[in-house]
Amino acid sequence: MLIGETIRVALGALRANKMRSLLTMLGIVIGVAAVIAVVALGNGAQKQINDRITALGTTLLTINPGQAQQGGVRTGGGGGARLTTDDAQALIDRGTRILAVQPEMAGNLQVVFGNKNTNTSIVGTSANYPEVRKYEIEYGRMFTHSEDQTRQRVAVIGPTVAENLGLGTGLGLVGETIRIRGIQFTVVGSLKSKGSGGAFGNPDDQVLIPVQTARFRVLGNNRVRSIGILAPNEAEIPETMADVQQILRREHRLRLGREDDFQIRSQSDFLNTLSETTQTFGLLLAGIAAVSLLVGGIGIMNIMLVSVTERTREIGVRKALGATRLNIMFQFLIEAVVLCIIGGAIGIACGTGGATLFTRNFGWTTTIGLESILIAFGFSAFVGVVFGVYPARRAAVMDPITALRYE
Repeated sequence: MLIGETIRVALGALRANKMRSLLTMLGIVIGVAAVIAVVALGNGAQKQINDRITALGTTLLTINPGQAQQGGVRTGGGGGARLTTDDAQALIDRGTRILAVQPEMAGNLQVVFGNKNTNTSIVGTSANYPEVRKYEIEYGRMFTHSEDQTRQRVAVIGPTVAENLGLGTGLGLVGETIRIRGIQFTVVGSLKSKGSGGAFGNPDDQVLIPVQTARFRVLGNNRVRSIGILAPNEAEIPETMADVQQILRREHRLRLGREDDFQIRSQSDFLNTLSETTQTFGLLLAGIAAVSLLVGGIGIMNIMLVSVTERTREIGVRKALGATRLNIMFQFLIEAVVLCIIGGAIGIACGTGGATLFTRNFGWTTTIGLESILIAFGFSAFVGVVFGVYPARRAAVMDPITALRYE
């Protein structure tokens, strides 16, 4: 039998059972769509991390409270493991390879403007925050060092805060008075948007106030959550880290042999850690989604076995008319592969559409790579071959006489 005729017979059998073919493809459609959507989310998360860290600058170092070790047991960030504004001042006074120091204390508090209010992050920081964290002032100005030292009640808002308070842009708040924890603050500036951070937080949803004002008027303590450090250049980052370590160990009175109770991390450290984490979760979710493909393949094998049984007399007639084992096997194998390929194509469309939907409706960053589409499509075809071989072989080895007697 000619190959073309065998293909026509196989496709005709699929058209004759449209509903069964559609339900058989459903497992492949779901599996391929899930793989593409999950991989797109994982790639998007990695791209978002790369963009965010690159935007912060390659010479930025971040100091966080570490874990103190007592009696061989690591304790949490409380107790001796802390950073204070005194530590930041020591770095300013004694740092020899430090370009800038930016302490940061924060808390989530309610901000009130007129009859509107919102809960946002109140960040007490220094006047060099835009320089260190790579922010731009869109309207107004940043508060000054003298306003920080004299504990002035001035604030710089993020654009999301203005939106949550009923204003389209931060321009409408510049010069106005807001209340933070019942205390009046004058808005002197508005930050330029950096874009929503999705699952990693929103850098636009914050209010900056002078660190001394936060310490004495709002938060009531001198503990900072982090200290930003700018190294002179990338080549001097190791020397800057060593300088910071020496100053803080002396400030914390850590004897020789004791571990640091603080952590100094560069942007590359954050990038590697977060990328590894998102990659691991992405592979885990993709693996779970791939199980759908396996289940879909088993479903196809099951339906094809049923089809072989239902078409026993047809197989007998075709063999009696001269069809070889290869012809019969090829026919049933084509049916299985066609089901998987069509299901894979529909799954690619659904997965791509789902990833686009996540981006438009939820603001999640998704990146659909050609390699993920090719892998998912190729794997769906592979599933068709693997799970179609056994039913096809079973049909091919059927005895024609027994098949013709089958009722």
